[in-house]
Amino acid sequence: MSDKPASWRMPTPKQMDKLASKPSRVPEPLIPPPGPADDLPEAYWDSIIRDPRGQIRTGVPIQQRRLSEIPRHVLRVVCRRCDRIVEIQTADAVRLYGSHAIWKDVGMKLLDNGCRERTGSREEDGCWPSFETN
Repeated sequence: MSDKPASWRMPTPKQMDKLASKPSRVPEPLIPPPGPADDLPEAYWDSIIRDPRGQIRTGVPIQQRRLSEIPRHVLRVVCRRCDRIVEIQTADAVRLYGSHAIWKDVGMKLLDNGCRERTGSREEDGCWPSFETN
């Protein structure tokens, strides 16, 4: 009996000569990847600056805009308490509330008296609106 595993075996002299005759490959010098303290390439910063997602948006938030100023086709308001979602087409909202109505006021009217989460306190009852921007 042998205490060597079955997968182990010594190469034959012919195999050892063949391995020895192969030209050894010289490893290429490794270029280390940039570390946290290294400067980032200029192209990286250019792509960050040109990315439209990173642009600062100035202007009035959607909930404070008049209905006539909102370019979206469908407006959505969500209650953060009961997760109720109310959608209305912008054209219908303009027809019902007028083009100069503020979207926040219209959204509050759409959510009025519909919150399923009641506390019993009149001040705390009612929906907590979240105006969707997507």
